Amino acid sequence: MWVKICGTTNREDALMSVEAGADALGFIFAESPRRVTVEQARDIAGTLPKAVEKIGVFVNACLPDIEAAVAAAGLTGVQLHGDERASMMQQIGRAGVTVIKAMSAAQLENIADVSGALAGEGAAAVALPQGMDALLIDSGTEARRGGTGVAFAWQETREVVRWMSANVHIIVAGGLTPANVREAIRILEPWGVDVVSGVESAPGKKDPAKVRAFVKAAKQGIAPRLAR
Repeated sequence: MWVKICGTTNREDALMSVEAGADALGFIFAESPRRVTVEQARDIAGTLPKAVEKIGVFVNACLPDIEAAVAAAGLTGVQLHGDERASMMQQIGRAGVTVIKAMSAAQLENIADVSGALAGEGAAAVALPQGMDALLIDSGTEARRGGTGVAFAWQETREVVRWMSANVHIIVAGGLTPANVREAIRILEPWGVDVVSGVESAPGKKDPAKVRAFVKAAKQGIAPRLAR
């Protein structure tokens, strides 16, 4: 199970999260209590092992700004929470950068004709965003694209999320905690999970015990379904 600890704001939390077993750390460049500058992200990312993914989180940023942040901070991936076009994602991906596209659970009904998809119509029933390496499903809204700290309806979205997993890596976020992450994994069977507030002692400050408990619980979950 791929685990990302997002909202990283300082070196101490970053190194602790890596020691706990996180596969990726997220740096937020959009409006947020956890927002960091490119310089701060660079200073933190530069201390991390090469194998750890460094993901920049953006909301409707322009392509030159994203590319500049990737180069300056040494990011290995971007997570896009806005209305980015497929052409932008494809251009970012061509530079060898991992592209994660975020989507609110409320948007799932616009992604697939679930009854047709589950009846075996296959990819013709789905309109997944192009140019991405993974799709992150969150409980965000139009006003607040992420970081709500609220879980979406796992049972109600279970079938479409599982079905989509056959076509793309699915990452689940929103309201996850050490206490509920295994249940989310059991129900949705995602490729990965992403957490922010569920492992904090205060906005932007991680709680080491919560981080370790979260990573341990997630890693004890089921194995990813899609081999890529």
